[in-house]
Amino acid sequence: MKNKVCLYGASGHGKVIKDIAINNSIEVIAFVDDTPKFETLHGIQIIKSSKIESLLKENFIISIGNNEVRKKISELIKVSFTSLVDKTAIISKFSSINEGTVVMPSAVVNSDTNIGKHCIINTGAVVEHDCIIEDYVHISPNATITGGVNIGEGTHIGAGAIVIPGINIGKWVTVGAGSVIIKDIPDYATVVGNPGRIIK
Repeated sequence: MKNKVCLYGASGHGKVIKDIAINNSIEVIAFVDDTPKFETLHGIQIIKSSKIESLLKENFIISIGNNEVRKKISELIKVSFTSLVDKTAIISKFSSINEGTVVMPSAVVNSDTNIGKHCIINTGAVVEHDCIIEDYVHISPNATITGGVNIGEGTHIGAGAIVIPGINIGKWVTVGAGSVIIKDIPDYATVVGNPGRIIK
């Protein structure tokens, strides 16, 4: 990995990714944001996407929490994406982390798990062995994904949720905070509660 990165999104999520980069001795050279609230964020310049030409040779991470927006931006801008893993995260050498994905402090990714592109494995989340996490998934803080779970594209697993072993979760699903998932979930569903029940 280069020792420089650009972050697309000057938000609260961007602040956290910026901290991870700095802790890994990676310089954040700019934020890109078309609706910035300030000219700088923590002393780092914010530029609009129309001025991105000067940064096209740099590595990028999309620092936006919304899965759909992250997908749109990844398809729109033609840059090189990199992944970023916090120093306190534990990643098995037998797992894989794909481009654009960020693994946050104290998260765990265990053996033979594949994390797709532009995912967020948030603070303290656990993804156990033999899981497949497809692109643009967000696993929120302190969520636990147990062994052999498959999670489809764009799904959001809420904070503190638990998914028991061997479950298949479809694409663009929303799992509410604190939910316990004991059955497979179809595409586009919203699930809440313990045990999880489909409400939409």
